[in-house]
Amino acid sequence: MKSEYSDAPSPYDVHEAAIPRGWSAWFGGPRVRIGPRIAPQIVPASEDMRDSNSELSSDAILNKQLEEEAGNAIQYRTCSWQKTAALLFSEYICLAIMSFPWSYSVLGLVPGLILTVVQALIVLYTSIVLWEFCLRHPEVRDVCDIGQMLFWGQKWAWYFTAVMFILNNTFIQGLHVLVGAKYLNTMVGPDASISCQTVSFGAIVAVICWVSSLPRTFSMLSKLGTASAAFTFVSVILATIFAGVEDHPAGFNAEDGNPIVTAVPVLSTTFVSGLGAFLNISYTFIGQITLPSFIAEMREPRDFPKALWACTILEIIVFSVVGAVTYAFVGNQYMTSPAFGSLMPLYKKVAFSFMIPTIIFLGVLYASVSARFIFFRIFQNSRHKSEHTVVGWATWALILLVTWILAFVIANSIPFFNSLLALMSSLFDSFFGFIFWGVAYFRMRKADGAVALLRDRTFRGWFEGILNIIIILTGIFFLTVGTYASVQGILDEFALGTVGSAFQCASNGI
Repeated sequence: MKSEYSDAPSPYDVHEAAIPRGWSAWFGGPRVRIGPRIAPQIVPASEDMRDSNSELSSDAILNKQLEEEAGNAIQYRTCSWQKTAALLFSEYICLAIMSFPWSYSVLGLVPGLILTVVQALIVLYTSIVLWEFCLRHPEVRDVCDIGQMLFWGQKWAWYFTAVMFILNNTFIQGLHVLVGAKYLNTMVGPDASISCQTVSFGAIVAVICWVSSLPRTFSMLSKLGTASAAFTFVSVILATIFAGVEDHPAGFNAEDGNPIVTAVPVLSTTFVSGLGAFLNISYTFIGQITLPSFIAEMREPRDFPKALWACTILEIIVFSVVGAVTYAFVGNQYMTSPAFGSLMPLYKKVAFSFMIPTIIFLGVLYASVSARFIFFRIFQNSRHKSEHTVVGWATWALILLVTWILAFVIANSIPFFNSLLALMSSLFDSFFGFIFWGVAYFRMRKADGAVALLRDRTFRGWFEGILNIIIILTGIFFLTVGTYASVQGILDEFALGTVGSAFQCASNGI
């Protein structure tokens, strides 16, 4: 009923209603104060909780979940903050880092670095808002549950979020199929005598990723994620070093001269290309869509900010250094994306090869998030969810197979790296990176009884209120103007003939 989703201070949580203050509000820990719910439960974690009429506190719901899992063969709330940090590292320390040198070449070095830091801080802030929301509603399993709660329990909001959620994850899987085929083509060269080479390599990568997706808990995947992040770090550092030690970038010629590095955008930079470069940066940072799923598998969700801060600090350092140094040695004339293509052949193959674990794992991570979303709804309160059964494992494998088939189709339909990143950023990051969390902030402050700009007249109240309005407007800008720029960029690339066609057989190696 509509009255159940009003903005009045909520009776559904026994915690004291208070705006989060102090260090714990930013860094987590046992002293975190959990505010009231914004609405009753829409996704009861068990029949017992449904019978309780949503009157359990957040702590009680969490403890109930842990008790119910205690005797299960497959347990989900098992991640420590260190394991969650490994998942975050593996999600953010990814191939898209190698698009930063190209973005800096378009935006100019100074604006590029400033936007890198600003975007990192915005994502950190909105992720903390998301974490606070998940603490108040520990039964939330993914961003789709949050979408329904944010928009007053409306079922259309859940379905809309679910479609965007699955599309976002499948597009990311498709990106990794594309890059996997690009890697194999780079290694074997364009004349490998393989039938329909790029499509064949894409199919091979999709099958490998499907098999690698089969583990069902994030605790298990976090171990693979640690290795993935380590290999990616080695890859980008090697690429940066190679860019500095090689005599000249790949494609160098006397007519174009030595690499040119600009502090600001060149005069010929168009709005479409500039916004596309910024969207590339945004895509790499914005990953909040997976965070509710990660938090839902933490044994102590209060510790999540520790993982978040560790990852953000590392992101800013790695992204800025790799992007700036590689750009400084490659310059505007010889830049490719990913930047591996700007290295001489031997260096390129060595650095790119260290990216193999990430090419596979990050797509696997998003496939697992999508599969969990579907699987948990099919087998909610069923033994197939928490026990090793033939039906459970067969369904899990089939869901994953369908997502990888769709990813294979996407990878071959939009076969170019930069434009795919920009399109994904504008379509999905607008909601999952900005709009949702601005709305979540105001819904929670309303439940606390102190809406910023109205009752909370402190500097922080005014500042955060204005900041979250800007965050919502930024999301709308991404969705409208950003999508236009991304689509126009794709059309321009087709028109100029700088990219291959859909389902092309020719090599797409760099």
